Amino acid sequence: MNLSIFLESLGCSKNLIDAEVMLGLLNKYGYKLTNNKYKADVIIVNTCGFIEAAKEESINKIIEMGKLKEENLKLLIVSGCLAERYAEELLKELPEVDAIVGTGNYNEIIEIIHESIKGNKTVRVGNIDRMYDESLPRIQTTPKHTAYVKISDGCDNYCTYCIIPKLRGKYRSRRLESIIKEVEGLANNGVKEVILIAQDTTRYGIDLYDEYMLPDLLQKLNDIEGIQWIRILYCYPEMITDDLIKTIANCHKICKYIDIPIQHCSNYILKKMNRKTDKISILNVISRLRENIPNITIRTSLIVGFPGEEEEHFNELVDFVKEIKFDRLGVFTYSKEENTPAEKMPNQVPEDIKIERQKIIMEIQQDISYRKNTEKINTIIDVLIEEKLEGNNEYLGRTKGDTPEIDGLVYVQSKLPIKIGEIVKVKITNALEYDLMGEKVDEFSQ
Repeated sequence: MNLSIFLESLGCSKNLIDAEVMLGLLNKYGYKLTNNKYKADVIIVNTCGFIEAAKEESINKIIEMGKLKEENLKLLIVSGCLAERYAEELLKELPEVDAIVGTGNYNEIIEIIHESIKGNKTVRVGNIDRMYDESLPRIQTTPKHTAYVKISDGCDNYCTYCIIPKLRGKYRSRRLESIIKEVEGLANNGVKEVILIAQDTTRYGIDLYDEYMLPDLLQKLNDIEGIQWIRILYCYPEMITDDLIKTIANCHKICKYIDIPIQHCSNYILKKMNRKTDKISILNVISRLRENIPNITIRTSLIVGFPGEEEEHFNELVDFVKEIKFDRLGVFTYSKEENTPAEKMPNQVPEDIKIERQKIIMEIQQDISYRKNTEKINTIIDVLIEEKLEGNNEYLGRTKGDTPEIDGLVYVQSKLPIKIGEIVKVKITNALEYDLMGEKVDEFSQ
């Protein structure tokens, strides 16, 4: 079938991998992939439905793409989390949509297009506990030097504010051998940085092997030739064991960077969120990380305005942020999501108060981040070059302490050209609140 396909993926990196698998299947079956939505016969919008802002972005994108049906567009397909969550509503409210593809049905994209092109409204949802199919092809859409690797899908934590278990199913780990094989293939294709992702990476392996296997996986990935950086995201604090800390400390390819979504520090709020930890335990794990891994970059995310969050709970969080001085921090206002326990909780916090609390913590963090960045002036650090800026000898890159599209950047001056994807030594000369500036140094002159 000689159809051209344009795919737009929204939301998280886990969603992006599903999109990359769909692209791999489409390519395998002879479809023409295009980066020009105006020339596409079929558009797939791979949506996010996690919080209200993400839902609005997804809806707006669907409407935007739907207008192209007035021109050449034949099919508009909606996939991903929003499709899984609101299949019937999407078809009813957006008649321009031809097919709905849930989070566990993206492997059926070829059949779905075949059905839809005949004029049938197609809905494939509900298969959220589908096991990861390791035989499916995948087209990498990230820069050649960096790739995300999904080590599990689904979640068993059931935080009261979160809809993910209903969209992604129960926690399901991939086989160790499958992940190693994938990373070896990525390395052979020139990938230098792999970023391990899951809803909860620290629980990797418990369902398959009856033990937590993230340290074992990391040690094996550390031995793969060609891979230079291994980054771990979404590590729940209660599962950061001494074994995992030791592994991060001892494996030279693992970035001394860890993402710990703690969400809050108040024991009262943590309990209402159904988090499996408390303030003392969080303080303990941060202390152990910093003691055993010098200069580790710790990133976290917080939620302000959760139902029942009084001034005293928020002030406790403010003091906590000031005390811990996280290297990287993101703050989200609580989003009241349908069919979650928190939706029906009393004492919902007004939106203006949520926004004000978010602003207060981000201003505190901005100052912390600036102070930490100024401490890096005159140091020499490794930077992965990702882009050349026009009109001068300046490049953009990231350090081992920066996840793409989330954390900061390094502006690098260089007298000689640098290849995109190259890791170079940079002397830091200046600092901003979140970004750094520096000059490439001659490694042989140090």
